[in-house]
Amino acid sequence: MIEQLLNYEIYNGNTVGDYLSLEFLAGIAGSILGALVLLIIGFFLAGFFSRRIRAISNKYQQLDNTLFNFLANIVRYAVIAFTFLIVLNTFGIQTTSIVAVIGAAGLAIGLALQGTLSNVAAGVMIIFFRPFKNGDFVEVAGKMGTVKDISLNFTELADLSNVQVIVPNSQVWGNIITNYSTNQTRRAEWSFGVGYGANLKTAEEVIRKTILSDPRALSEPAPFIQVNNLGDFSVDFLVRVWVAAPDFFQFQADMKRQVKEALDEAGVDIPFPTRTLINSAE
Repeated sequence: MIEQLLNYEIYNGNTVGDYLSLEFLAGIAGSILGALVLLIIGFFLAGFFSRRIRAISNKYQQLDNTLFNFLANIVRYAVIAFTFLIVLNTFGIQTTSIVAVIGAAGLAIGLALQGTLSNVAAGVMIIFFRPFKNGDFVEVAGKMGTVKDISLNFTELADLSNVQVIVPNSQVWGNIITNYSTNQTRRAEWSFGVGYGANLKTAEEVIRKTILSDPRALSEPAPFIQVNNLGDFSVDFLVRVWVAAPDFFQFQADMKRQVKEALDEAGVDIPFPTRTLINSAE
């Protein structure tokens, strides 16, 4: 009976079944078209909001680019996920059951990937609390280098030889972090030894003049140059001078050589360990 009704000719040779098929196809086509429009709008809004958040960071120099890039990615993926849920609703799919399935799958995946998720959790803490940022010179997990990138899973460093070093975030956050770039200035320190027969006042003046004549040496805070130790072979001067953080390593290396040459030129004896042998048989 139903088959006869569907095959019943009602207009210009078209049957009821033809009209139902056309209506069904039109409905499907409309749903697909609507889904495409929603996807286009969703991806546009995701990109728009992501760019706006990054623009805020670029506009204000005091804001951290890494943190805002992280927030921009979260907003982008959240908008895309919300868009897909709306698209599924247009096809009559119950999204509540899908969310429940995703939640259960996420729990199972989370148990299987505990190590990876610990890196992600540590990455979130690093990004929000900002113990360091891109471009800082740091020492983390026993590795020293310049921070090149901070992601949710790992921190990328370039060591002193410009070799890429990848450190998992769980090891970064769970260990002592030394950031050499946080402060504007650093204190350089040396120990210079002179012979016991040397004129200590002359030696101190030579050391002071050599170091403080370098434009990289800062007068404030005041430098410290004092006899610190009476060693077995030398009288040791402890020297502490403040310098801008970017100049620290080169300044410290340069002064070792320049002070040695200045002491030689001034005739100040720089001793080296000696050993006296006594022949007990004599």
